[in-house]
Amino acid sequence: MNQKELEEKIIQNYQGEEKMMILVFAQWCVNHDLNPEEIYLRAYPGQAKNQALQEAIELTVPKEEAGDLPDQTLLGVLSMFGNDDLAFVVMEEMEEMKKDGKA
Repeated sequence: MNQKELEEKIIQNYQGEEKMMILVFAQWCVNHDLNPEEIYLRAYPGQAKNQALQEAIELTVPKEEAGDLPDQTLLGVLSMFGNDDLAFVVMEEMEEMKKDGKA
């Protein structure tokens, strides 16, 4: 494998992992009756529709069918990809849920 092929493989792996991170975020939102697009736009108000987020939303399942997705798992995944702004908004939602007795 030459250098260019290796670089392409690394990029493909990263993109696949990034899609998984977005799916984890979207499913967590669904599990908590939150709109993933609204949460995302609060974190990144200048961004237009995010195609990867749209694709992830289509892959989510109803919360009744989804497994448990701990808050710390989501925060860890967001942190791994440097999504600090999104993690901050998610933490705000987590705090709000605690206040409302939903968490």
